[in-house]
Amino acid sequence: MKRRAAIKSLFIIAGGIAILPSCSGEAGKASIELSNLDITAVQENLLAEVTETILPKTSSPGAKDLNLHLFVLKMVDDCHSKSDQESFVKGLNSLNSFAKEKFSSEFKELSSAQRIQLLQNLEANEAETDSQRFYGITKRRTIQGFLNSKYVMKDLKQYELIPGKYNGYSAVQKTMEKLG
Repeated sequence: MKRRAAIKSLFIIAGGIAILPSCSGEAGKASIELSNLDITAVQENLLAEVTETILPKTSSPGAKDLNLHLFVLKMVDDCHSKSDQESFVKGLNSLNSFAKEKFSSEFKELSSAQRIQLLQNLEANEAETDSQRFYGITKRRTIQGFLNSKYVMKDLKQYELIPGKYNGYSAVQKTMEKLG
């Protein structure tokens, strides 16, 4: 009997050791694994606020609901050059200081109108800065992520097997006038 109890205990301990690394998760690190970017949880939350400002929740889900900030991080990590990645991180780090300079408050504490105004100022800035490159990348990838999300692809777009519908009763002359 004691042999069975020992084997049972051994399996329980081995299972616990196998599961333990996945449960530990480094505190303060991003919630997804990134190979080229070193992003903290605070930076990830700030990026989530920026993407939510770009694509707010209305009758459709917002950027936070669709986890578009994670899409942006993964795309920057996998698809952008090293210089773009460095500019992205520097721009993300400088966003709070830019917000304090304009509104004397951090980005997450700003009202919706102030956030929009701050991002418009970044976009209108003529000098090519890290903050501007960060915003350009974030905006482009947020929109891309939204247009490729399950919500848009399943709920908003109607799938058609053939591009365009066939209307056999359409007069040829009227169709030719529209094209010509």
